[in-house]
Amino acid sequence: MTIEYEPFEYPNGVSCIAGVDEVGRGPLVGAVVTAAVILDPNKPIEGLTDSKKLSEKKRNVLFDEIKEKALAWSLGRCEADEIDELNILQATMVAMQRAVAGLSIPPDYVLIDGNRIPELPMAAQAIVKGDLRVAEISAASILAKVTRDREMEALDAQYPAYGFAKHKGYPTKAHLEALEQQGVLRDYYRLSFKPVKRLLDTE
Repeated sequence: MTIEYEPFEYPNGVSCIAGVDEVGRGPLVGAVVTAAVILDPNKPIEGLTDSKKLSEKKRNVLFDEIKEKALAWSLGRCEADEIDELNILQATMVAMQRAVAGLSIPPDYVLIDGNRIPELPMAAQAIVKGDLRVAEISAASILAKVTRDREMEALDAQYPAYGFAKHKGYPTKAHLEALEQQGVLRDYYRLSFKPVKRLLDTE
């Protein structure tokens, strides 16, 4: 059964809206990547939706189109060592703050996917399933996902035995087996995450 969400109603009197989303809270390796996007109402982009619902090919096409047509876009991130220091929730909030701060045009209002808002210098609203309901958040989810996926593919080229290009760092069965066999890459893994920590404790 698919749940139908109400179409999102944009707040009145706001002219410049940024959408923000993150990718990579669940993986054991790499950064949590966020994006902030301000779309240009005069340059509509067809096919924006939650990045996870799109094929890789379609995401890559939209990735280029968003960067070309958006009024402003920015990426933010927190690396694995920051995630270990802060915890994943706080690191995600910091990465979102960095994405918003990096926008070349300061937005009046920020729409964030999910149910939490980082501290920002402008008004903001959290929207559950925002990546399905709000074009700006959909665009942000695509930029963040393509960026992070490409980083995992680059890591895969360096360390092919781990299978990063396939699982993108998420704790799949194949990834956990590879991790056990190959050991922890301390420069890339999130050492505080349970499967990694457990392995380090047994070394």
